[in-house]
Amino acid sequence: MSISVFFPCYNEQDNIRRVTEGALKVLEALKVDYEVILVNDGSHDQTGAVADALAAGNPRIRAVHHPTNLGYGAALQSGFRAATKDLVFFTDGDGQFDLGELPPFLALVGQYDIVCGYRVDRRDPLVRRINGWCWTRLVCLLFGLKVRDIDCAFKLFRRQVIEGMELLSTGALISTEVLARASRKGCKIGERPVTHYPRLAGRQTGANWRVVFRAFKELLQLRRRILGKV
Repeated sequence: MSISVFFPCYNEQDNIRRVTEGALKVLEALKVDYEVILVNDGSHDQTGAVADALAAGNPRIRAVHHPTNLGYGAALQSGFRAATKDLVFFTDGDGQFDLGELPPFLALVGQYDIVCGYRVDRRDPLVRRINGWCWTRLVCLLFGLKVRDIDCAFKLFRRQVIEGMELLSTGALISTEVLARASRKGCKIGERPVTHYPRLAGRQTGANWRVVFRAFKELLQLRRRILGKV
């Protein structure tokens, strides 16, 4: 088994070292061929410098940089393109997930092409949780998906699922696009619960009104591209 693990990061200077070191411990214990990719999405703090220092100290770590902030979807696209192993896993660089929960996901890749986490006891403000539930219901209705938590940032893919996949979303719609395109290809999608932890440092950007407006603007465009419907 070989696996690429990548972390999209935006202004996560206080989290990325801890997150990366935790990932290395888990991956070493699994005794698999692995690489860790740190995608710095045009951070304004020291995230890029920390990522470069981590990469310089370990040949299994690579840093990918965007010169400016291109968006969450663009960061995921860069991570997918940079991945070279048979399996591809991503989670956010904010430390709200524990890679120690990855092994049960790996056990499911014999049955599924994609294994998605869904957050148990989501540790976000109530408004954000309600918005997330409504958003998941909406996109599942529009694209015929059956997932509990569309934007949960704990997902494992067989590499062939994303290889050659044309991804257009550069913002928050990226998870919807990946799963919708994979579903249209006949890929099997499984789910597992995953623990969600409070953010210890840094600031969330997903609830920013510009991010939300951009996601809704892209939603119908994406449905038209994938399904040929308005």
